[in-house]
Amino acid sequence: MSDKRKERIKYWLQLFLLPVYGLSFCMPRSKKIWVFGCTFGRRFSENPRYFYLYTAQNERNEVRPIWISHNKSIVEFLQRHDYEAYYYHSLKGIWYSLRAKVYIFDNYSKDIDFWLSGGAAKINLWHGSGNKKTNHDNVFDKVRHPKNKWEKWCTWLRRLSDEKPDHYTLATSEAMAEIFTSAFATDRKHIIVEGYPRNDMLFSFQESHIKNLCTSMEQELLKQIETFKCNGQQIAAYMPTFRDSEKVFFEVMQLDTFNEFLKTRNLFLITKLHPKSKLKQQFEEIHYSNIVNADAEIDVYSFLKKVDLLITDYSSVYTDFMLLNRPVIAFQYDWELYTANTRDSYIEQDIYMPEYKARTMEELMIGIEQVLSEDCCTEERFISKKRMFQYVDGKSSYRLFRTIYQLIHVKN
Repeated sequence: MSDKRKERIKYWLQLFLLPVYGLSFCMPRSKKIWVFGCTFGRRFSENPRYFYLYTAQNERNEVRPIWISHNKSIVEFLQRHDYEAYYYHSLKGIWYSLRAKVYIFDNYSKDIDFWLSGGAAKINLWHGSGNKKTNHDNVFDKVRHPKNKWEKWCTWLRRLSDEKPDHYTLATSEAMAEIFTSAFATDRKHIIVEGYPRNDMLFSFQESHIKNLCTSMEQELLKQIETFKCNGQQIAAYMPTFRDSEKVFFEVMQLDTFNEFLKTRNLFLITKLHPKSKLKQQFEEIHYSNIVNADAEIDVYSFLKKVDLLITDYSSVYTDFMLLNRPVIAFQYDWELYTANTRDSYIEQDIYMPEYKARTMEELMIGIEQVLSEDCCTEERFISKKRMFQYVDGKSSYRLFRTIYQLIHVKN
């Protein structure tokens, strides 16, 4: 049986869970129990990771934060470090998913367990504050914009378990709040503007009050970065988003030539792909003196603060990197293909991303020389940053905790 057929069978077997979902509304829920999950339960990363760490380290007198994962290795990792975490199909995972009044995630409540979530307050921290039209605003999204009755029938179960208008969604500014009301088909009162917890990691511990909990892979990468910096090297990071047209990357780049350029510039490049990237295997095979490929499961915010130069394309990591006000190269080698076959933008790209643009490897190398010599985009970047961020500090988790706490105690 093909993997695709197995996935379809698994999808429709969820029909038998509808009674479970209905019964979960009858479960008495505790306002002190908050459950966290991320990326369909597969990862410990992004906004839920840092909000969980903040809550566990600073707010245990008020609430009981519990990480629920579909990945047993994540559960074991957190438990080894004295954090409360459970596998979602374990007895305790099921029990606390039924008892928690607050669900905190960055995609959908299925990051924890949708079928046990009836009656809980849902807080979607989301996973990107970028420029691509998303969810209901994305006309290419077949789940939210089925073209016919057949597509509507095939996707209704997915829509049931996805975001709802009564969920609360986190935004980084009033401008993004306006966008999110449309993208999530909700109203302004269900948008929270407090900033992203992951961005607290771009500030000092004294400002964020979050001590990171790094995996062994993240610790190893941080050691490498410190070694490079001690040797006087600057750190560049290439962080692209995923899309079909990224496959032409190796037609544009000759990495042996580019590596020689990096050596002459005393620059070290970290490549970090999106977890959904189609180039994962090819990047894993890269072995050069001045290029290292970070595993896709490594959380960007464990090392982003140490990056001197960001090379990206259309990724929302650009938005967050603006907080550091450091040089950026927009390496958009597939611009024509991307704009023809991918999502529209909310803001004209040059206004959102007023950075040096490169389409070829030669332009990329020229751009690196230029922006490291003089960053000429600081004024335009500041304007874009003001649009994207209401707060520029390390206190997003602090504010967000108090907002959620007040919501569930006033509303209920």
